[in-house]
Amino acid sequence: MLTTNPLTWDELSSCCLFSLSPKIQPKNILSAQLWVHLRPANTITTVFLQISRLKPVREGNHTRVRVRSLKIDAEAGSSSWQSIDIKSLLQAWLRQPETSYGLEINAFSTKGENLAVTSAEPGEEGLQPFIEVKILDSSKRTRRDSGLNCDEESSETRCCRYPLTVDFEEFGWDWIIAPKRYRANYCSGECEFLYLQQYPHAHLVNKANPRGTTGPCCTPTKMSPINMLYFNRKEQIIYGKIPSMVVDHCGCL
Repeated sequence: MLTTNPLTWDELSSCCLFSLSPKIQPKNILSAQLWVHLRPANTITTVFLQISRLKPVREGNHTRVRVRSLKIDAEAGSSSWQSIDIKSLLQAWLRQPETSYGLEINAFSTKGENLAVTSAEPGEEGLQPFIEVKILDSSKRTRRDSGLNCDEESSETRCCRYPLTVDFEEFGWDWIIAPKRYRANYCSGECEFLYLQQYPHAHLVNKANPRGTTGPCCTPTKMSPINMLYFNRKEQIIYGKIPSMVVDHCGCL
């Protein structure tokens, strides 16, 4: 999952330029969504969210070509995030970067109000449009594992790392935008004396502890973070690295 934040174009308040990561290749794009935050309307209304692509006709002038539109029934006094599929548009831009001149974003109500947040007004920080891109990771990496890796069919009784996928939607955590699910893994198994030679540090700590101990436990010995995109309590978009979310190795401590 990759996200791109907008660079607002001063010439048009409703137009945004986006900085795209060089890691994104057209053939590797699984999905691409443009997210737009809508300000609350005064009354119940129908909103027409329109995305137009800008094309230069001569120096300093542009023409607009509508590429996507979405009809939304909005409740009075409620703001919301809306998304539009732009996968094909993003792929075309990446194949021909010279054709990328930004997007014009409008969300007009039946009364002609433009409810789309396209620039950060006071109190609207973190509500600018952004693009969420999911890509296929084709890179192959090899790494040295310390400890055992098992699955649910394994007959291994020693301390081992098992696969576990956490699905945030099953928890009802709809405030998390991405990832919706991820592989967390967990540790399980016995740390018997016979197997302590696999974990000499734990063996030595167990013998040297003057207060005594019930013995080492199977626990994560190495963990890694994940990148997460989520809403805070103000409905602002937060993108951050959450530490210790994935179990990489297990051992007896």
